[in-house]
This record gives sequence, C-alpha cells and structure tokens, in this order.
Amino acid sequence: MKKADIGLIGLAVMGENLVMNMESKGFIVAVYNRTVEKVDRFVNGRAAGKNIIGCRSIEELKENLSVPRKVFLMVKAGQAVDDFIEQLLAVLEPGDIIIDGGNSHFPDTIRRAKYVEGKGLLYMGCGVSGGEEGALHGPSMMPGGSRAAWEAVKPILQTICAKVEDGSPCCDYVGENGAGHFVKMVHNGIEYGDMQLICEAYQLMRDGLGLSAEELHEIFAAWNETELDSYLIQITRDIFGYKDENGERTVEHILDRAGQKGTGKWTGIAALDEAVPLTLITEAVFARCLSAMKDERVKAAAAYPHRIPAFTGDKAAFIESIRKALYASKIVSYAQGYSLMRAAAATYGWNLNYGGIALMWRGGCIIRSVFLGKIKEAYDKNPDLENLLMDDYFRGVMLTLEDAWREVVSYGIRAGIPMPTFSSALAWFDGYTTENLPANLLQAQRDYFGAHTYERTDAPRGTFFHTNWTGQGGSTSAGNYNA
Repeated sequence: MKKADIGLIGLAVMGENLVMNMESKGFIVAVYNRTVEKVDRFVNGRAAGKNIIGCRSIEELKENLSVPRKVFLMVKAGQAVDDFIEQLLAVLEPGDIIIDGGNSHFPDTIRRAKYVEGKGLLYMGCGVSGGEEGALHGPSMMPGGSRAAWEAVKPILQTICAKVEDGSPCCDYVGENGAGHFVKMVHNGIEYGDMQLICEAYQLMRDGLGLSAEELHEIFAAWNETELDSYLIQITRDIFGYKDENGERTVEHILDRAGQKGTGKWTGIAALDEAVPLTLITEAVFARCLSAMKDERVKAAAAYPHRIPAFTGDKAAFIESIRKALYASKIVSYAQGYSLMRAAAATYGWNLNYGGIALMWRGGCIIRSVFLGKIKEAYDKNPDLENLLMDDYFRGVMLTLEDAWREVVSYGIRAGIPMPTFSSALAWFDGYTTENLPANLLQAQRDYFGAHTYERTDAPRGTFFHTNWTGQGGSTSAGNYNA
C-alpha cells in the first residue's frame, strides 16, 4: 500500500475538514486522534472509500508516512501541543517535520521550534484561518518556522489553500520560528476590530436611526458592493436577512453578551510589549469584556436612564456617512496592525513580506476583503512603508472620509451611543497627525516627581536634562528608559 503524503493529528471539525480538503486535492492522508474511536468513526463514515489511512497509535501513524514524515497537528493550543510533540519525538527521525496548525501563542512556537530543532527535526507553526468552510474548500494559511520544512510542505499547503482571482495561493512562507503564529494572531486581532466596527455601525443605525433588520439587510447588501466588499460585511448582510421557522429575525433574539478565545487579548498584550498604540483592536477586546457584564449593565442602565433623541436629519446621507466612517476606522485598524508586525519583526529578527501577508489574507480567511488588495499594492510599491496612512492611495482616501467620520462620532457621543472603536480610531488618527502633542507637560511631570529627565526642543535628540523644580531636589536624576 502506498504511504501517505502527510499525517494529521486531531479530528475535530477543522482537522477533519483539512483532511477532506487534502484528499480531494490528490494527497494521501494518514490520520490519528487521541480518542481513537473518532478515527474509526471518521474512516468508516465521512472518509470511507477515500485515500485516508486511519491509525490507532502514533507508531502506526509514523509507519504510514513517506519520508521525510510530515505531521500536521490540529489540536487545542497549550499543553496538548507539547504532549503530542513529546510523543512524536519518541518515534520520528531527524529530518522529519512537525507542523502546529492550531492557534498557538507565538512565544510557545518560538520555544517549541528551538526545542524540536535541537532534536534534529524540523518545526513549523502555521496559522490557519477560514473556519470549517475554509478548512474544507481552501483556507488562508500563514506558515512560519524552518525554511527547509517550508520547502517540503509547500506543494501541499499551496495546493489546499484558498486562491485569489489570478490563481495566486493565499499561503506563503512568513518567517522564522513563531512568525506564522504571530501574523495569525494579528489577523485575529484585526478580525476583532472589524467585527466590533460593524457592530457599532449597526447600533448607530438601529438605535439612532430606528432602522429595522430588513432595512439593515438591504444596507449591508449595498455596502458589500463598495470598498467595504468583504466576508464579514457579506455574512452581516445574511444575518439580518435570516428568519427562523416562525418568520422572526434570529439576530433580534440573541443575547448581547459576546465571547472570546484569547487571540485578541494576545494581540493587545503584544502591542503593549512592543510599545505600539494598537488602540482600536484593544478597544474591540474591551468591548467584548463590557458586553459580558450583562447583569451589571442592566442595573446601570436603570440607574442612569438616557433617551436617544429622534434623528431629524437626512437618513440616507447619514447612512452614507456611517459607511465612510466605518471605512476610515477600518483603514486605521489595519494601519495599527501592520505597525505591530513591523515592530515585532525588528524585535524577533523576522523578514516579513507585508504585501505577501495582505495577499494571504485576500482569500479564505475571515477578514478577506477587496480592500486588502490596496494594502498589497501599497507595500509592493514601498516595502519599507512606515505606516499605511503614509501611502499616497490611503492618504487620498482618508482625506475624503474625514468629515463624515467626525460627523458620525460626534453624533454618537451626543446621542449616548457607545462607539469605542470608531472613536478610538479617530483619536489615534488625530494624535498620529498632530505635530505637537502635550507630552512635553507629561515629561515635565515625570521629571518633577521622579527626576526621569526630558529632552529639549533646542538641543540635539538623545540629550537629556533634569530640572530641580522645587529647589530642594538636587541634581541627581533617574536613568532613562521607555515604559
């Protein structure tokens, strides 16, 4: 019997669908699951009659793989990954490849890559996005790790991944050790931001303009024909159009309490570690935390009643302003996300291809959108672009959106409609485009109470001064550092 091209461990929804995807593209796949009954159920059910080999042990999986052996882990992030690595190290041989396709935290991937490669094997951390549908028909894949491992798995991953219109694969080598999982983490953070922005636009139209689900269905359908054309706008359109068996809009009966799995939080923590102001995505995470405080919010709403005033302006014109504000805020979110990737690349020594990352996100993943093509063009034109907002195309676009953006945020504030991501994006934009911020006073305060020193406008950068503000503090100053 011919041996398998690749093995996969972990037959949950994503794992099963990836196996079916691989087999449909002509690859033989060997599968194993810790609960071996799942293996039997899969190979005798959905995988029956296909080129899929069920294995009841790690040893049997090894024996059914062609050399160099390639094992794709689709298990829960955390200890389970480390446990399977130990089991695989006990049976695999030097030159074999372990690929973690789960949502592992990138520092864990850095650690595991060093450990596994110290044993003579090759290691990759591969972000996979697109949900179960993407896994089955073509996900976006973000592989990082050993370059030699990438060359070995490239024919498989680039065959099973999503493709853009010209056939380019939404999968390419990202960078060393944890780079793939870092980029996937940023992807998920941007996903948090995109979803919250859409939700805030929804609340503005529902509570401020009094629009029905049917009207919202039509609006999001129209928006999906504009620059906002994307998977998330498309599914939002469909959600507002969906009716249950009683003819009622399901979305109107869903409790306003959001969940999360942690990747958005990781993105915010990484931004703090890199001193990158990732304000929009971090607010999107906090918005989910605030939504989870449902019982407290009910009490607070009763204690602080406020009535949203009836909208008296031109609804159609204001809906267009909301669309523009959403687009402007979305651009800021991606600009912040790319700034974080640039900072991390410098910290960890990764050579990230920013245009290539936009291409990987163009198809198959949750944040896929037409807009990503413009990001790819910007970084193809200038790979050293400091910030997306400094690209000529995006500068021109932002100048056309700014007035509408301010109008919408102002309205929301006056009406008492919360817009944490719309408003934080605008605040960041204003700060980023302001030559003189009030941090001079902040530095004076720090020097006053802690002798932390400051730089002067009339002296070379990097020269630090301390003032004895009270006449009693002496001339000793603290060391210089950025916090």
